[in-house]
Amino acid sequence: MPVPDVSLEIQTIFEANKLNDLKEFIEKRKCLNSWNIALIYLFHIVQAAGILTTTIAAGYDMKEIIWIGVGFNLLASLLNVFEKTNSSISKGLMKDIQAIKEGTFVDEGTIELPSAKDSSLKEPLLEKKE
Repeated sequence: MPVPDVSLEIQTIFEANKLNDLKEFIEKRKCLNSWNIALIYLFHIVQAAGILTTTIAAGYDMKEIIWIGVGFNLLASLLNVFEKTNSSISKGLMKDIQAIKEGTFVDEGTIELPSAKDSSLKEPLLEKKE
């Protein structure tokens, strides 16, 4: 009975994994980019509403309404953080796509948050699995 070529089977598994990952990465990037467009527009609308609300409320000395404007600005800041996080993830996916194209891809990168001791990093890092 012939013994199956193990190295050929391993190579087949890796190639299938690369193809599946490539399709998944392209779909994820498409989704992230679509959401980022919406987040950017929404950020500017909410930020403008916050500035306008706060300015009008301050001009008419409406202290309660000022807090609504501050809330709008807080929401705008969160939208901006989400957009930046999506951009960071999208850049990492693009690196994985390029690695597949160049033939150096091993496995999908993971998202690692910066440690508290490394305060110079402001965005999540994408690192390769070992």
